[in-house]
Amino acid sequence: MAIQHTIPGADGVNLHVREFGNPHGQPLVLIHGWSQSHQCWAQQYQSELAATFRIITPDLRGHGQSDKPLGEAHYAGSRVWAEDLAALITALQLERPVLAGWSYGGLVIGHYLKHFGDSALAGLNFVGAGVRVGTAHIGTLLGKTFLEVLPLVTCPDLTANIEGIRQFLRACFTQPIPRADWESALAFNMVVPPAVRAALLAQEIDITPQLATITRPTLMTHGLADILVLPASGRLLLEYCPSARASWYEGVGHGPFIEASARFNAELAAFAHATVA
Repeated sequence: MAIQHTIPGADGVNLHVREFGNPHGQPLVLIHGWSQSHQCWAQQYQSELAATFRIITPDLRGHGQSDKPLGEAHYAGSRVWAEDLAALITALQLERPVLAGWSYGGLVIGHYLKHFGDSALAGLNFVGAGVRVGTAHIGTLLGKTFLEVLPLVTCPDLTANIEGIRQFLRACFTQPIPRADWESALAFNMVVPPAVRAALLAQEIDITPQLATITRPTLMTHGLADILVLPASGRLLLEYCPSARASWYEGVGHGPFIEASARFNAELAAFAHATVA
């Protein structure tokens, strides 16, 4: 049974957060990616992880059941994202959480590190994470699928939006996911306004300076068959954070925590336990 929270974030935006699992366990904060929601982590919060860990799954601003203000100012820069995450940690009184950020969620972690550092954290798991994003990096760090998808998912036409999200989801995985999971993913992607999707991708972001400051244990998880955030992004993360441990997933695409959930969950549990050993 989930506990639901509404947490005031930066600039008056209310954040929807769900909490699962052992209320006395080590906290894991699972941060979803661009155009997603907390529901993408179902194979974690409905798994054996919930018996041991206190699992926190926020909807980022503009996503899921969180507020969705329009206007790029609500999404630009690093501070609002950092303050949102800091507000969550404070409101829920999380002591030394492990942060796991998927795709754009890795950038959110980078924003937090820029303004707050890692002293309050136990560890960091970057999952298929963006490190440098923007149109200049398509083809080198980001897949060319974005060239086809972005015009569709950022325009106001509903038919184009649906087709763009379908293409995006197909590109996420190397194997078809169960029909019910596919339908849920399509639905929660469509909840995100196209203007919000556009605002998130309108800026060039580079978190490599923050990666170089990390002092806490760090795990880099990446699918070698990822065609959205290319494996080169994971290698760049390792270059700037040489203390990070790499976990490469052969034959797995952009969602290792979905495509190979048993392995991912076991690795995340072991990593989290090691941060407090």
